[in-house]
Amino acid sequence: MNASHVILSFNSGSSSEKFALYQLSGGQEKLLAEGAAEGIGLDGARLWIRDGQAKILSDAARSFPRSGDAVHALFDEIDRLRLPRPDAVGHRLVHGGPDHFAPQRVTPELIGALRLMIAFAPLHLPAEIEGIETVASRFSGLPQVACFDTAFHRQMPEVARRFALPRALWDQGLYRYGFHGISYEYIMEVLGRAAPARVVIAHLGNGASMAAVRDGRSVDTTMGFTPAGGFMMGTRSGDLDPGLIVHLINEQGYDGQRLEQLVYHQSGLLGVSGISSDVKTLLEKRMVEPNAALAIEMFCYQIRKHIGALAAVLGGLDLLVFTGGIGERAAPVRLEVCRGLEHLGIKLDQQRNDAHADPISSPASTCTVRVIPANEDLMIARHTHRVIFGAT
Repeated sequence: MNASHVILSFNSGSSSEKFALYQLSGGQEKLLAEGAAEGIGLDGARLWIRDGQAKILSDAARSFPRSGDAVHALFDEIDRLRLPRPDAVGHRLVHGGPDHFAPQRVTPELIGALRLMIAFAPLHLPAEIEGIETVASRFSGLPQVACFDTAFHRQMPEVARRFALPRALWDQGLYRYGFHGISYEYIMEVLGRAAPARVVIAHLGNGASMAAVRDGRSVDTTMGFTPAGGFMMGTRSGDLDPGLIVHLINEQGYDGQRLEQLVYHQSGLLGVSGISSDVKTLLEKRMVEPNAALAIEMFCYQIRKHIGALAAVLGGLDLLVFTGGIGERAAPVRLEVCRGLEHLGIKLDQQRNDAHADPISSPASTCTVRVIPANEDLMIARHTHRVIFGAT
């Protein structure tokens, strides 16, 4: 008889703690509950939890000065609702630096190594480390697993990973890591043996990237050393001319902190529109707000351009997958992205696209276009279960 284990997946962000509680048994996977503590360190914070059938169990305004406070509040609410206690906890970690890629059990030595790597992801790693330590302080001895978002891209060829910088910097770990790897892993597991040879996956959310996958392996991706690279996102700039950064430093007095705010928080859809980083809001306003229209146009243009570049890396394209919040729900974005990609064999069925069907390509399209919901939480639960309890 196969043992049943309850796995808690944590996804720690700079202003939120998201979780999902799964029961895994004999290859069966059941979502028991999911929720989030949102607005950490901000006014108007809230905590919500719903069960596996999307029934709201808890939703209330709260205050979370720190990530640790949010984690404790989530566990308090889990206890109050009498949800099952986890047998193990898995965490998404954005960056593991040059030495940590594969999912691994959390140890004091790993925590020490992660502290030394905070400079690789200063906006993410501190909250993620705090989440791990808060769980450890609350549940002594509860096994925890770190799942790194860079793992999927670990085997990218050097020609794709390197920046055109001196080798000494390469030796220091300053190269392209790629991110959203847990999301890409999940999509490839959904595709399974049906995955064709040449796939581009577009993970489009507030943070967004794409990966070129050949024969199941990542061969290139749009993000680079940090999650700010690639094409424009909700508030992130994407790739910039390095000379522009030099100009901002030398001529406009920018320092590291001010550049960080510009690149991560003041740019992208928000910076161009001057209205919002939210695609739904900008789509609603673009008929009357020229800057909203420009932001959407630029977003779609840059995605389309990067799909073309990744298709060139692959030598053609058999499958394009949209995932992530925008990729799954913004039909106008998918339509505008795919316009102009006819040379890659892409032709959408507009009615299916508007209905968020799967696939959304027409029978005449030689490249299939699919919409597959992201599920990083389940992928974290699978990794955690494999590391702690062995294969399911």
